[in-house]
Amino acid sequence: MGMVSGVGEVRVNATGAESWSSPGQATRLVHAAGTHPGRVRQVNEDSSLVAPPLFLVADGMGGYARGDVASRLVVESFESLASLHEVQPADVEAAISAAQTRVASLAAEFSSAPGSTLVTAAYVLEDGRGYWLLANIGDSRAYTYAGGVLEQISTDHSVVQELIDAGQLTRDEALGHPERHVITRAIGALTRSEADFALVPAEPGSRLLLCSDGLTSELSDTAILHILSEGMAPDRTVLTLVEAAVAAGGHDNVTVVVVDVEAVGAVAAVAPACEDTAPNPRVRG
Repeated sequence: MGMVSGVGEVRVNATGAESWSSPGQATRLVHAAGTHPGRVRQVNEDSSLVAPPLFLVADGMGGYARGDVASRLVVESFESLASLHEVQPADVEAAISAAQTRVASLAAEFSSAPGSTLVTAAYVLEDGRGYWLLANIGDSRAYTYAGGVLEQISTDHSVVQELIDAGQLTRDEALGHPERHVITRAIGALTRSEADFALVPAEPGSRLLLCSDGLTSELSDTAILHILSEGMAPDRTVLTLVEAAVAAGGHDNVTVVVVDVEAVGAVAAVAPACEDTAPNPRVRG
């Protein structure tokens, strides 16, 4: 729980910092998650899953058509992966397929079909090195922060991103664009969208950020970088990010997951910037 000047008390459902050690490797994941409905929405349609080695954010769509149910079904479809010692791409694909089927079935219950975004990252080992196995559908995002550099490692599936890719819009202009919430891929919502997959280095000293667009619609990458660069623990970082998004307007639900990759038995040095994994811009502090 925290205070934000001018908006009164902001209550955040944060887990507090927790840790998980990677089997067979001197690495642990220190993580926290938090969510807030914002200042406008009556229902929080976001859901998250913190089940090491897997982390997930889902942003439901549908309002009274129960977007909250859609995002919860996405989370439930992935819960079985938490019991796995190693998560494989096929496991993620199966969970996405199950989520697609379960969310699509809601269309028969409501006049408009609910849907959900998805961004998920599972910590995996390849040749003894840690990676994030990333998958996303929609505009919930994944970032890495290392060596003072913030990098978006997911690609938005949105009208605005298509305009950016076409050179018709800058990223700064996108923040205020009237169609910034219109997405081109979703789970359910009368469509069966394909996920983008990536394998991203997860070096000790680096940080993973997963979030719904309630954060990135209110805060620029530069503002997010500023908060991450303050060096706070994951739980305090989550609280600060959520509070900042609510204070900036809170027009949507806000959900944030932060995971630090640390070396066990040593103070983790800040890792150098990760190798390029996607054609997304970096922001340097």
